[in-house]
Amino acid sequence: MGRMNLHQFLTANLEALAAAKEPVASWLASGVADIEGALERVFVNAMGLLDWRMDDGSGVIEKSPILPVLYDEWRKIDTPERDATVIVGVNLGYGLNHVLTGTPDSHKVLVIEPRPDVLLACLGQTDYRPFIQAGKLRFVVPSHDQVEAAVQRLDLNLVYGSIHLRNDLPSQQIGPEYAQMTHLTRGKLENFSVELATLRLKQEVMVGNELQNYSDAMNHGSLLPLKGTAQGVTAVILGAGPSLADNGPLLAKRPGHALYASALQTLPAMERVGLKPDFCLAIDFRDEMMRLYDNIQDMSWLENLPLIYSTKMDPGVVRRYPGPKIPLWTMGGLGTYVFQEHELVLDAGGNVGVTLARFLSWCGVSRIVLAGQDFSWPGDRTHAPGHHAHQNVQSFDPNRDVQFTNLWGQTIYSNVGYLSAKRDLEKDLRKAQVPIYNIYGGGAEIEGSTVVDVEECHQRGLLASQPGAKERFLDAIRRVNQPRTRPVYQARHNTWNQSLRQATKHFEKFMKKPGKHQLDIKNLLNRVLQFLKQDPLYLPYLYNEVMDMASMVHCRAKYAPTDMKEYRDILKRALNKVKEMDGVMGPAGLEKKEAAA
Repeated sequence: MGRMNLHQFLTANLEALAAAKEPVASWLASGVADIEGALERVFVNAMGLLDWRMDDGSGVIEKSPILPVLYDEWRKIDTPERDATVIVGVNLGYGLNHVLTGTPDSHKVLVIEPRPDVLLACLGQTDYRPFIQAGKLRFVVPSHDQVEAAVQRLDLNLVYGSIHLRNDLPSQQIGPEYAQMTHLTRGKLENFSVELATLRLKQEVMVGNELQNYSDAMNHGSLLPLKGTAQGVTAVILGAGPSLADNGPLLAKRPGHALYASALQTLPAMERVGLKPDFCLAIDFRDEMMRLYDNIQDMSWLENLPLIYSTKMDPGVVRRYPGPKIPLWTMGGLGTYVFQEHELVLDAGGNVGVTLARFLSWCGVSRIVLAGQDFSWPGDRTHAPGHHAHQNVQSFDPNRDVQFTNLWGQTIYSNVGYLSAKRDLEKDLRKAQVPIYNIYGGGAEIEGSTVVDVEECHQRGLLASQPGAKERFLDAIRRVNQPRTRPVYQARHNTWNQSLRQATKHFEKFMKKPGKHQLDIKNLLNRVLQFLKQDPLYLPYLYNEVMDMASMVHCRAKYAPTDMKEYRDILKRALNKVKEMDGVMGPAGLEKKEAAA
């Protein structure tokens, strides 16, 4: 067999990857210095099969005698049109080609090959251009970020089908990098699966909460004027970690002249150590947050304490708070696309300590001091007394928790959630470009911060702000806590209803002879999908409906009259949500507000 014939598709495949702007194209260019040497590893083995020669001289295929049946299981999928396959290790494409030719076009295939020379050899043997151009096949750079990004593009397959992670057995012989990449990929898939499963519910609840909070939020003011107003301020971010019980009373006795901020759910612990923050912040959307009030000993303690609350919070929790309240719009909600110019729209993250750091950095503080930010627990207590989780002494679970040693040589415990939040905080603190200090109490070390104790803070003046800076910032907070001009948006329901009715009539017509109109049906559903996505204000609340319609477009091999019920249900839910939003944010919502006034 001629050398050219061995690699006849390489150039065309590389050009297709470059045309698709796939990062793997540049990764291959930079990763294979000796292209000739890489391609020379391809040979025809004793069985007459194309093979790839390993460093020991043997071929990956000739050492896999069960090759004829090795990949049979890869095609045994219950719902191939809705599923996706992720392959780690591609050899010369035997398993990949088996999947590509045995699944419908809607079945997505990701290939993660750790070695660029192996991938280069594979690309020379088969013409993958039709699959690349159809969006069915992607080759992924084997890095944390690229694998994560590629996995996140499989959201429809995760929600409506299954993702099959295939570990190529012949490739495992090449080196340990294949097992390592399989482990990494499995972790990314598991994390994203949990995220999506909860997002389907969370988005509905959170944006629903925003609509219920909308009118009050307009009356409670805007944080936008606070940008840069905390210059010269030292901010102390208080957490409810176990060390607060020790360091909190010391700070309460000698607070210095710093600005103290905590989470709303930390307030019961603050009350018990006698340390009252200057403001608190809350982002948790769950109605379980109501329990924190049961742990407050004196509700009047909150009456002059400003609360900055995420508009995604449960309205009942917000209404019960007796002090001043100022709304915080966060990414993923109503403000994501349309409030950017006239509101602070913050990426809140999943941890309120991280949110506080981001907010205070945006406000322009000159120094940040952390206290009670332990991100871990010793063997006997998980939180400071007063916190609603204080009594929940957590035993070590090796499947969920991490055991390590603190800076004092003591054994402490943490979990994935805490450590993920710690990494987010560390990343943000590195970008903050201000000095960061951690009043250490035996918890997890926070990289990028300087470990101090309370006495050292006083000796070095770390709890001091510039004269008048703290007072100016608190005065600015009081000033923004007043009704703001309410934006009014044009109602959408009537025009949307008319347009979607017309689309439905066409859909019904096509469904009379579905076999003849498969492409027409798919194109129509895609137009309806784009219609549902058209309005950036309404898009966050329509997340589930957009996902469901996208599933009909991209995860169906063929259409039948039975699909009409699902289609109608999606449109009904979407129109009900549009009507609900019109009633809150459109002219009708303004009329209700004026009538109430």
